[in-house]
Amino acid sequence: MPHAFGFVYRKIMRDRVLPHVPVVLNTFYPPNQPRAARCVALGEAIAPAVASWPDDLRVAIVASGGLSHFVIDEEFDGKVLGLMEAGDRGGLAQLPENYLQSGSSEIKNWLPVATAAQAAGLRMELVDYVPCYRSKAGTGNAMGFAVWQ
Repeated sequence: MPHAFGFVYRKIMRDRVLPHVPVVLNTFYPPNQPRAARCVALGEAIAPAVASWPDDLRVAIVASGGLSHFVIDEEFDGKVLGLMEAGDRGGLAQLPENYLQSGSSEIKNWLPVATAAQAAGLRMELVDYVPCYRSKAGTGNAMGFAVWQ
């Protein structure tokens, strides 16, 4: 499993991994990276799929990935987080692809979760945003933590 799952398994599930369906998005490597609109469409498909299950189950949808990096862009991160808080699927679908490359492509992991949660009537609560600068040149990785309730 990629490191994104390992983090969730160890830190969130505390090594008690529950039944789940891992979904891997190739956000990083060309030529088959999904566009932001495709990631939003995935979230729009996940919400009704979960709602259609005949059993009354408690379901968690988890994304793992940073925000802007390897050069931190706090303004862009704020825009992304604001669109998710507002439940603005159209705005998320229109995020510029040139900002969603390299490490910052991990933002695309957030889009299906934000979209599925919003479609299910949940609202985002930003728990924390931490721009983790490593150098005076602005390199690092911005971290965001959010829940939908």
